[in-house]
Amino acid sequence: MAYKTPDQIAAAAVASGTKKANLPIAKMLVGGFLAGAYIAFAGLLAVDVTAGLDPAIWGGVTTLLTGAVFSMGLVLVIVAGSELLTGNMALVPIALLSREVGAALLLRNWAVVLVGNLLGALFVAYVLAVQTGVIGPEGSASFTRLGAIATTKAVTEDDLTIFLRAVGCNWLVCLGVWMALAAEDVGGKVLAIFFPITAFVALGFDHVVANMFFLPAAHWAGVPGIGWGDIVGNWVFAFLGNAVGGGLFVALAYWFLYLRDRPAD
Repeated sequence: MAYKTPDQIAAAAVASGTKKANLPIAKMLVGGFLAGAYIAFAGLLAVDVTAGLDPAIWGGVTTLLTGAVFSMGLVLVIVAGSELLTGNMALVPIALLSREVGAALLLRNWAVVLVGNLLGALFVAYVLAVQTGVIGPEGSASFTRLGAIATTKAVTEDDLTIFLRAVGCNWLVCLGVWMALAAEDVGGKVLAIFFPITAFVALGFDHVVANMFFLPAAHWAGVPGIGWGDIVGNWVFAFLGNAVGGGLFVALAYWFLYLRDRPAD
């Protein structure tokens, strides 16, 4: 199985981040919509597959299975092609550190892709999760499972907890993106994505785009105690933590290891 070495991954990441930063706004927006929808599809599937599994019986298997199923989202993003904010939190900063793009292009990319991701996630949450009845009425297994996930993230966790869990989340997510760049075939990309994504979900970490699905879907389904203030508060601290996780522990770390001393072209 052919693959890139770590220094070759770093060079590929710079090229990818540069390309993403220079996309036309319309393509960022459409690509962002698709990625938000793909992550939401994965979240919806994870809820439906694990609904009805009693944690007292299944224990950590429930969250492990949730993570394994949820990895479908990043597989769709990477293999099918789209624009995911959390992945771009590593790819565009490493292009910035390598002086291939400026700060204005980074901010434009993050802002436009954020909007696209939000629209895609909200579409799936409202139209394909709630209005279709995939998330059933109060008392159903899917409603209870979604409610448990959303209540933990929107109500139980405090701001610092959300931030720290988001740091861990995007460190792992961006490692999945990073290792997928190493693979030269689809099977290798899928395998590279599977383990980091399974891990972040099983550990209960916070992904801002996933939470753009889970929390509004729970609100629209009628899960009690989850208001828009709780939802937006989670998004803010998840965004900040995700930016640190991807930007510091992946982009900056690997730029330092493999690109900082690279001779100028």
